[in-house]
Amino acid sequence: LKSRGETIVMCHGVFDLLHPGHIRHFEAAKKHGTILVVTITADKYVNKGPGRPVFPQLLRAESVAALSSVDYVAVNDAPTAVNVIEKIKPDFYVKGSDYQDADKDVTKGIAAETKALRSAGGELIFTDEITFSSTSLLNSYFPVYPEEARGFLRHFSKSYGSEEIIKRMNQLKNLSVLVLGEAIVDEYYYCQAMGKSPKESIVSTRYMSQEAFPGGALAAANHLAGFVGNVHLVTGLGREESYKQFIKNHLKLNISTKFFHRNSPTIIKRRFVDPAFLTKMFEISYLDDSPLAADVEKSLVSYLDKTAPEYDIVFIADYGHGLIGGAAVDTLCSKSRFLAVNAQTNSANYGYNPITKYGKADYVCIDEAEMRLALRDKFSPLENLMKSLTAKSRVENLMVTRGHKGSMAYAPKEGLFYQTPVFSEKVVDRTGAGDAFFSVTAPCVSSGFPLDLVSFIGNAAGALAVTIVCNREAVEPPALYKFITALLK
Repeated sequence: LKSRGETIVMCHGVFDLLHPGHIRHFEAAKKHGTILVVTITADKYVNKGPGRPVFPQLLRAESVAALSSVDYVAVNDAPTAVNVIEKIKPDFYVKGSDYQDADKDVTKGIAAETKALRSAGGELIFTDEITFSSTSLLNSYFPVYPEEARGFLRHFSKSYGSEEIIKRMNQLKNLSVLVLGEAIVDEYYYCQAMGKSPKESIVSTRYMSQEAFPGGALAAANHLAGFVGNVHLVTGLGREESYKQFIKNHLKLNISTKFFHRNSPTIIKRRFVDPAFLTKMFEISYLDDSPLAADVEKSLVSYLDKTAPEYDIVFIADYGHGLIGGAAVDTLCSKSRFLAVNAQTNSANYGYNPITKYGKADYVCIDEAEMRLALRDKFSPLENLMKSLTAKSRVENLMVTRGHKGSMAYAPKEGLFYQTPVFSEKVVDRTGAGDAFFSVTAPCVSSGFPLDLVSFIGNAAGALAVTIVCNREAVEPPALYKFITALLK
């Protein structure tokens, strides 16, 4: 086409729901050249939250191709248009006027695309046609959520806008966080069931593949590192089979580390998983959950005593596997500027790792079942138990996660409760979702965000986390900001 003297114009986007604004945009773009190429984002890269895109990539491509102004359509298998700009080398790359303010581009994709365009010798142009929001139209006419969630979002959007929320969250970059908790390597062994063995009462499975993920405090540190500027991870490793290099390779660059070693392997949780639906068959844990040796504990406590006051937030991911003893708890409760705590209940520590072992905390994030177990109360109203926990453990801000029921926050000083519904429409894997919720919300609480806003942000982070296999990826700011923007349109 170029050799024949044609001028190539390119547009790129999701185009989930074609509307008059898109048609005007394509027609205006075509005026700058003779050939209009439109690339659309592949389904797996449409990062606008659960239920999006409403229309799959081939239907979206067909719809765009049906327009008379469009000459060619391609599905782009990448998160931005950088790769196709480099291949097509358009004379003009055309975006809508809503992309003209670079500060509002939360993904910073336009900056990367502009750089690629200049390298290819092209020019960036913005159209000034009538605009609509596909997301707003889809939210109105193709609702993903039940009425409870839609009603909540209608009410919530009157108090908070996405630009305000994103601006506040971007300020978290100035924070420094010390993370304390067990390093866990999560392994998924993907197996296919073949049937019952004819000679034994077992189900025989065929091994297919395996994958390892940074779990426990490692995953929490990675989530945090996307939102705050400086993360220091203090954790325990085994002297043998330490997985030290694996761990370093899977931590973000702005995470520094301090390792304490014990005479046992690093904790491994190996799950055998049916890959078809990520159904977990059973788990084998390699761990020693006895207390640290006296000399190691003394070194850990001494290090925390000196180091904890240097950080804006001390973030405790307590999985109850022996790393965090009473002396460490006492030190952190007295020396931390802002103490955020999650004490997890799991099959290895059931009943032995209650949140009540912490005498005070500025922020506690805990699952409802874990809180009920800690307070030995199965049936009382949730609000009564939250009041009891905040009084007993001197908790300044309390967040209770409730699975499919969403979350409930409680601010004792104001005596106010905030209930937020769940925003997840599709669940791929629940493993690590609670860690993502806690990691994203702790800096928000420390920065004085209202708890109703914190609960909303946490549920949005949790909705993204359950679409990720185990801890294969962290919840990143661009994805969260796009999701929040989509929710509030």
